[in-house]
Amino acid sequence: MKKENKYRFMPLLMALCVVLGIMIGSFYANHFSGNRLTIVNNGSSRLNNLLRIIDDQYVDKVNIDSLVDKAIPTILSELDPHSVYISAKDAQAAADDLNGSFSGVGIEFVIRQDTIRVQNVIKNGPAEKAGIIAGDKIVYVDGKKFVGKQVTNEEAMRRLKGPSGSKVKIGVQRYGKKGIVSFTVTRAEIPTKTITATYMLDDNTGYIKVKNFGEKTYPELLVALANLQQQGFKNLVIDLRDNPGGYLQSAVQMANEFLPAKRLIVYTQGRKSPRQDYKSDGHGAYQNTPLVVLINEGSASASEIFTGAMQDNDRATVIGRRSFGKGLVQQQIPFSDGSLIRLTIARYYTPSGRCIQKPYVDGDDQDYAQDLLERYQHGEYFSRDSIKHSGPAYHTRIGRVVYGGGGITPDIFVPEDTTGMTSYYKEAAMSGLILQFAFTYTDNNRQKMKDFKQMLQLASYLDKQNTVGQFVNYADKNGLQRRNLLIKKSHALLEKYINGRIIYNMLDEQALDEYLNDGDPVIKTAMRVFARNEAFPKKPVKKAGQR
Repeated sequence: MKKENKYRFMPLLMALCVVLGIMIGSFYANHFSGNRLTIVNNGSSRLNNLLRIIDDQYVDKVNIDSLVDKAIPTILSELDPHSVYISAKDAQAAADDLNGSFSGVGIEFVIRQDTIRVQNVIKNGPAEKAGIIAGDKIVYVDGKKFVGKQVTNEEAMRRLKGPSGSKVKIGVQRYGKKGIVSFTVTRAEIPTKTITATYMLDDNTGYIKVKNFGEKTYPELLVALANLQQQGFKNLVIDLRDNPGGYLQSAVQMANEFLPAKRLIVYTQGRKSPRQDYKSDGHGAYQNTPLVVLINEGSASASEIFTGAMQDNDRATVIGRRSFGKGLVQQQIPFSDGSLIRLTIARYYTPSGRCIQKPYVDGDDQDYAQDLLERYQHGEYFSRDSIKHSGPAYHTRIGRVVYGGGGITPDIFVPEDTTGMTSYYKEAAMSGLILQFAFTYTDNNRQKMKDFKQMLQLASYLDKQNTVGQFVNYADKNGLQRRNLLIKKSHALLEKYINGRIIYNMLDEQALDEYLNDGDPVIKTAMRVFARNEAFPKKPVKKAGQR
């Protein structure tokens, strides 16, 4: 009987020991082993647990959202140069560039001396309807003073943009007026154009400048072509210089307008993305129009899709310098907080089968970013023979040789014009002094120039104003020492840049394009191609002994 009593409580005692052991083990695991057991899992679990541990146990308070904003770009940079993270605050601005419109007041502005200065007012936009004009200085927004260090581009956009139909009260200082002039502006949808210039180069040749490929590029193209049609164009120049790209679909739609039926425009393919072909439907209205496409090292992505389709189908003559070399396709993936990533999911290939993505090393963005500088130092901008082709040779429909692996090489190479290039000009341009002077000059002389509505009229007026001499005095007072011999050598370049910016400030982007194109050697080359009826590439002549 005594023996039975002795062992009656043994199961209970053992259970208590097990529970106590678990509690002690959990305490030591959590506080001394860094939660090792809970984070030994796959990569995504480790990241999630790491953030949780930092939030729970780190010595100081940490803003986890900010930490994630910094970590995601680092992770994506290990993949390729074009997979990127866009924070919630920057996502809307990135979308506005391609969506074709945004809701706001309809002005272009610059910030000078901590003050918003209206550079241009969009025609028929809310600001123009309210009475705001170019040259006004915005100093009040919704009754609150808005000058000084608080005036940043981001803050100005936040205050001036808003839902369509909402109102904003704007107070301005105006030349010749005392005190503050107030306007109530009703915000509306403001179109953002991707085609910035449409005009006739001569009686037969139309010109279209495509700034980037957005959601509305194709309808804009149709309007531009209709405009040129009314003026009787027979030949067409499409200028894609410095066009960084945009939507693939817009480039496909644009290419379709110039190609006969069932021509391959581009195809995409990736590890998890099966091959997808994009072909022309034969409904394009300009399949037989002589066409020249202009490119340079700033032409990328969708620009290269369009150019590659024209070149590989022997549909146009490509003139300029080798394009950027972006052959990766990104998919936009949004997060619930409004931020997003653009993740590379495929490569695109031109009709001949070439991928024109230039070489890169995973996680090494620095060399990739330096590629254009290396091209310049290697002499590629000045000699076609200096172009390095890293990919194999391919052939167009009629057998012309083209290359992949690093951009599109033009059919006709036009070197960069370095006539008059000096260290003085480079410093004047790179320092921003020319832009600052051009705006100051425009602001001080707006009343004298307001009656000039055409580019040629304003350019003729500026030719007589010695703007270079005035700039040199301005620059000398602002830290760029006068160097007379270099200034004399660079006079034509300086005048072109200075007067061009003043023309832009007073008129618009088309006026600037018209001014810069006047005398441009690339445009001159295009005109010679049309004069010789060489816009449609010819089949290469076989050499003796070839079959």
